[in-house]
Amino acid sequence: MPIKTTFIFAGIAGRGFNSLKQGMEAGWISHGLASLSAAAKAEGFEVDLIDLRALSSWDHFRQVLAERAPDVIGVTMMSVDYNPARQTVAIAKEFNPEIVTVIGGPHVTIALEDSLRIPHVDYLVTGEGEVTFPKLLRLIEGGDPPPNRVLRGETPDLDAVPFADRDLFLDEWRKWGYDLDSPEVPFVPELPPPFVTVIAGRGCLYNCAFCKPGEDYLFGKRTRRRSVANVIAELEMLQERHQFASLMFHDDCLTEDREWVIEFTEEYQARGFTQPFFCQTRADILVKHEDMVARMAEAGLRGYFIGFESGNDRVLRFIRKGTTVEQNRQAARICRKYGISIWANYMMGLPTETKEEVMDTLRLMKEIDPDYYSPAFFTPHPGTDLYDYVVERGLSRITDYDSYRRNPTEPKIKGQDYEFLKWAMAESQRRKPLNTFNRWTRRQWQRARRVTPVKVMRKLGARI
Repeated sequence: MPIKTTFIFAGIAGRGFNSLKQGMEAGWISHGLASLSAAAKAEGFEVDLIDLRALSSWDHFRQVLAERAPDVIGVTMMSVDYNPARQTVAIAKEFNPEIVTVIGGPHVTIALEDSLRIPHVDYLVTGEGEVTFPKLLRLIEGGDPPPNRVLRGETPDLDAVPFADRDLFLDEWRKWGYDLDSPEVPFVPELPPPFVTVIAGRGCLYNCAFCKPGEDYLFGKRTRRRSVANVIAELEMLQERHQFASLMFHDDCLTEDREWVIEFTEEYQARGFTQPFFCQTRADILVKHEDMVARMAEAGLRGYFIGFESGNDRVLRFIRKGTTVEQNRQAARICRKYGISIWANYMMGLPTETKEEVMDTLRLMKEIDPDYYSPAFFTPHPGTDLYDYVVERGLSRITDYDSYRRNPTEPKIKGQDYEFLKWAMAESQRRKPLNTFNRWTRRQWQRARRVTPVKVMRKLGARI
């Protein structure tokens, strides 16, 4: 007998219920669930979604779950999602003890023993699930469920994975009043609606102590990249279905493979795409491959998320970032040269970091004058070497999974003056009068670029 599966997006630890469209990431799809949905549907399974961000309370969730009456629920979770994911599973079993409960996602992979302690979970899938999850559904449907609770996800060929099922989210959101003419919610003026996000690869070859080795457990030590042809095919599908006007790449570091990027930008333009896009990168890559930056800007790049992290070289070495303060400065200058907006990611309150080193970061932000600031108090995430460093030394002040959110007002570790850090974080985002004027000037230049060919604008700029 056919079975029905309901995926549940439990990412409400930050903003809570009724948070759809309220701020960055509150109106983006989960590519993990969207990819699993596409894989399950390709095998003929019936799939839908309950997105807790669109609901009002746990009682509302109970009501919707009863209406959907699934045979299987699938929940994905990061460490910060532990509490709502645990509650979701408990309510599902309370509603119907026969529901098969499956959890997966980053926290299950990097903290399996911890995840095994969640009551009422029938199966835990570690790693990637596009191959393994449909197989599990087939066994459940056939009345022959696997005896082992823990299933190691098989590594898929990324070109063979169906394109992310964005309708899984759009169809659900529209039931609860989502009225934007955009598959996902845009978050900066440079990226107008309709806006979409895309992932071109999985993994990261770098070794930052605040991220590794957890990501290696998820995707392996090597970056796996979709072919340019496969990514372009997805964009053509999105153009046909949604007429998207801008996009963002969710890859941890899209630019680590220069040859892939050059091939992509050439094909992007050859297929007639002109939509602006953002992606993540590193300062050292921009310094090493300025020709790639120029090529990306010509193809439509409008902004980089750059992990500057710190304005102090000792701190950068401590976190194994692999970059220098001077590279941070050079990368910012290169972005300005090509009219690329800078989204600055940086941390304060790292273990061993002194107040003077925090001030170095503050001064660097004043110097760089990014278009967008994304500061955070350092948070020791499970599965990372810095998490182990903090725990082994008894430095953690995190007492609940909700504290893993990027909350810049919540103390994370011992040995830091958080009143000072709050001041430094606010001051790092306070622009000098000259910087305010410069930002206004850049805005006008960027607006002009949207309606004027890039080469013409460069010539005009040279004359000015």
